[in-house]
Amino acid sequence: MSAFGTGPAVTLIDEQEAMLALTSLLEQEQKLLIAADIERIAALTEPKALAAAKMAELASQRHDALAAAGHDASEIGMQAWLATTAAPAGASEAWKKLVTIAEEAKEINRINGTLINKQMARNQAVLNVLQHGNEQGGSTYGPKGQSGSKSIGRHIVA
Repeated sequence: MSAFGTGPAVTLIDEQEAMLALTSLLEQEQKLLIAADIERIAALTEPKALAAAKMAELASQRHDALAAAGHDASEIGMQAWLATTAAPAGASEAWKKLVTIAEEAKEINRINGTLINKQMARNQAVLNVLQHGNEQGGSTYGPKGQSGSKSIGRHIVA
């Protein structure tokens, strides 16, 4: 049984723990993104998915309890329920802590997305160089003024 008995607050401590676990995984991912350690990043995919699934399950339980208590199954509904006398002592603080942890996780995830996008841009630039011989796409003019692609590969003569 939860420290908050029954009702919409029953999952708050478990939600905090699940969110902290996901936040920790996102922080690990960030360090690995900075180090470009792709293999170890890939190993975080399953634990992140499991943590997100656990959080979704707990949030669904909270939303069901809110609906059963006559409130919207949303964060606004949670705020309204917390303002009632049915909310146990400490539930409001637990909710605020959960929201704070979620905001931190969201920011880390946003930064990770930026790091991923930057890495993808670097990878695309490298591919462009490998495919075209330069970073601008390889368009050059030949000796007679025709446009053509610069080739850095070997030509086969038959």
